[in-house]
Amino acid sequence: MSFQWPWHFDFPPFFTIQPNLSTRDKQLKAWGRLVLDYCQANRIYTTDLDEISKSDLFNNRRLNRHLDLSGIRAVFEFLELQKHVEWKDKDKTRCNIYWRRPEEWGQLLYEWANSIGLLNTVVTLYELTQGEDVVKESFFGLDKDVLLKGLQHLEDQGKAVLIDIDGEKGGVKFL
Repeated sequence: MSFQWPWHFDFPPFFTIQPNLSTRDKQLKAWGRLVLDYCQANRIYTTDLDEISKSDLFNNRRLNRHLDLSGIRAVFEFLELQKHVEWKDKDKTRCNIYWRRPEEWGQLLYEWANSIGLLNTVVTLYELTQGEDVVKESFFGLDKDVLLKGLQHLEDQGKAVLIDIDGEKGGVKFL
């Protein structure tokens, strides 16, 4: 199934950040939703702004229009305020994109573990994201950094314990 672009992606002014604050706010919300939907459809968890600026997401080749880097930064700053973006560097060039926030991933993982009887059982992080039992789950292939943040949220709630394997977080016990 290919990604379904929203109607406003074919509206040329969408690719120019509007100066009117009310219009700009609506535009940033529309761009933010588009970024999250696109990243979810393409299972993008981490990105580089320069890299993603060249993708189809910010370029409508049919219209010969693109959102410039300052516009892309405005969209990502908006997403950061909504807690959908977490920067990986101080220059704000690389970030995690949370089309599901870490606490949502944690809850999904916990519900899955509970549903198949894995409470009080140790599971490796590999099994959680690459194992045969999770191939059809939404967290199959989940980025390790995002996975750990979700599991940390569960640990903070007393629903899981992260386990070190060979000096790094390599497993989890769901409680």
